[in-house]
This record gives sequence, structure tokens and C-alpha cells, in this order.
Amino acid sequence: QVQLVESGGGLVQTGGSLRLSCVGSGFTLDHYAIGWFRQAPGKEREAIGCISNSGSRIDYADSVKGRFTILRNNSKNTAYLHMTSLKPEDTAVYYCAKRSNWYCSGVVFHNYNDWGQGTQVTVLS
Repeated sequence: QVQLVESGGGLVQTGGSLRLSCVGSGFTLDHYAIGWFRQAPGKEREAIGCISNSGSRIDYADSVKGRFTILRNNSKNTAYLHMTSLKPEDTAVYYCAKRSNWYCSGVVFHNYNDWGQGTQVTVLS
């Protein structure tokens, strides 16, 4: 059974940092690209980045480029979203998802077939 579990969310002041983790089980992480997404209250889910299976390609949305970094450690079956210079508008539930293939095709929604339950990030102004 494929499962993705996010953790690391919480409350942080504007300008602060957080690192989210996404642990996969029931599959071999290094066969798949992993995407990160977020959904703010009252807004549609936003794709914010994708990392290929080896980490050789990482795509970011313009809204987070230069502030967020996506990493992965395949030996730990874990992907990470390191967020810095956080702003109140980054407040959202953050999700990771497993792509159906090993590569990224930009910051998109399609071809993600397994999702985590999400972790809340709240940035205080």
C-alpha cells in the first residue's frame, strides 16, 4: 500500500524557516518524481515544485523560487521542502505527492497519483 506522510509543519514568524518532510512507504522512492503542493484557505491547490527521482532536475513555481528548496534522500525514502524567508501568504496546508513517472515536467498537477494527508504551515505576521 502506497503511503506518503508529511510532517514538520507548524507556526513560524514572518521571515522564518521550516523544513517539511515527506516519507514514502509501500513503494521505492527512487523510481518516482515527487511533487510539493499547497492549499491556502479559500484558494485552489497550488503546485510549488517537483524533484526528479535522482534529484537531478528540480522545478519551482515562481512564487517560491529562491526561497524554497526541494531535496530528497532516497536511502531514507524521504523528500524534503526547505522553506526560508516565509511570508504570511505562504500559510497553507502543504502536500507531497508521488508522480507516476521518474521525471518532472515543470510545475504541474497531472500524473500525480498518490498524495499525503498534508501538514499545516502558518506564518505569523
